[in-house]
Amino acid sequence: MYYEERKQLTKFVKNMFERKNTNTGGGNITVKVSDEHILATPTLASKEYLWDIDPEQILVMDMDENVIEGRGKKTREIYMHYACYEENPEIGCVIHAHSQQALVYATLGLDMPNVTEGTQKLGEIKCLPPHKAYSKELASEIRKHVREDQCYPKAYILAGHGILMVGDTLVNTYDNVDRLEYNAYVAIVKTIFEKLGVEGIRDTNVK
Repeated sequence: MYYEERKQLTKFVKNMFERKNTNTGGGNITVKVSDEHILATPTLASKEYLWDIDPEQILVMDMDENVIEGRGKKTREIYMHYACYEENPEIGCVIHAHSQQALVYATLGLDMPNVTEGTQKLGEIKCLPPHKAYSKELASEIRKHVREDQCYPKAYILAGHGILMVGDTLVNTYDNVDRLEYNAYVAIVKTIFEKLGVEGIRDTNVK
């Protein structure tokens, strides 16, 4: 089932790891491929396979969280993915990652300043209250914000944990994960420069 879509997903997860958009500590991606099914990366794809997985390892799951096809087990963090799809039917992809630069904000429990042109469409980048990584409490927290926001693309910082990005397609959602990571780096360096008193053109927005 959905072989070409599963093959595409393996390409993206490998790139995600190689670009340090996630690490061996975890992360997961789901893609809504129909009203009945989503594709999901299996648990331990990071730790055991360094995200070098084949299409047969990508799980096909129904909307009741049952695995229909695929070699592997579902992640314990699957609850927050389903929460996104249930609260906004327009969402077609959910990416959770442990992005290197963004983890600075997650660890400090800070909202991320949205400073780059390429991330303006994400709006406010909020840090959500801390909850255990794979808990239903975390899923409930995410559910609340997705329900209130009703928009995509949208990024959330998960306190002490990582990031969550929702979007319409795998290609677009991953693109925004990469943009978010660049934004995190620029925001960190910008803060340092400002503390050092480095001056430049204060308003760089194109009129």
